[in-house]
Amino acid sequence: MHFQFDHLVHFVDSPEEAREALKELGLHAVDGGKHDNGGTYNALSYFDLSYIELIGVFDKHLADQPAEKYSLGYTFQKDNYASGLSRIALRSRNLEKEAERLKSLGLEVIGPVPLGRKRPDGSMISWKLLFAGDPEEELALPFFIEWEEADEERRQGLKEQRTIAAHKRGALSLASVGIALKDAKSVIEKWAAYLSLEQGESFTDEALCATGHRLKLEGGDIIFYEPDGEGIVSDTLKRRGEKPFIVNFSGGNIQEQIEVKNALYRFI
Repeated sequence: MHFQFDHLVHFVDSPEEAREALKELGLHAVDGGKHDNGGTYNALSYFDLSYIELIGVFDKHLADQPAEKYSLGYTFQKDNYASGLSRIALRSRNLEKEAERLKSLGLEVIGPVPLGRKRPDGSMISWKLLFAGDPEEELALPFFIEWEEADEERRQGLKEQRTIAAHKRGALSLASVGIALKDAKSVIEKWAAYLSLEQGESFTDEALCATGHRLKLEGGDIIFYEPDGEGIVSDTLKRRGEKPFIVNFSGGNIQEQIEVKNALYRFI
């Protein structure tokens, strides 16, 4: 298996406010830390090792510095720092090898780049990032992360710091992230090839007035939603273009769909 789902980036005006909004929903959320060079900081909500990163800007001047193409900073600048779901990160144990593979598929590739940040307790955390893209495509590809620690070690550490802890809403898993698309067919074929993922059955999602096309991914599937008429997906396309817009959770004790800072959190 090349990749696992790592995290979903939710850009917000205030990570503190977003953290409190998630707590009110019965989700466990904690402060993350600062990316000093990027001018951003975050709060985090974990569902085992899949997590949501609520990220915002603490220094606009730093955030506005020229960013690497296809990087997260590049996406934020392009989106004019609009709040909402932004990008998906996939986890790998060997980014050097993935970089070669993605290049061989004709993508522009940047990295791996070593990074790190200080946790609130002062300890350091390190990882590498890899960005890839096709200048012809409107929809940004996921970006890729390789953590310094192995999964089991990370899980243990995150539990000890109480970053991973029980949610009041029940034993939740991050089931999938949904992306609004005008034409899912061409994109899903490309992503399946780039990411070495298997396609699932297409299905109708009446609540979203859309057809869903699934890529199966350990830790959280990726679903491309194509509108079947007027509804949430067609509105998203008009308002924000082709972007992630919904995160689906399974295993909760109440079924509902809630808007959080310009994104949909749906409990099924």
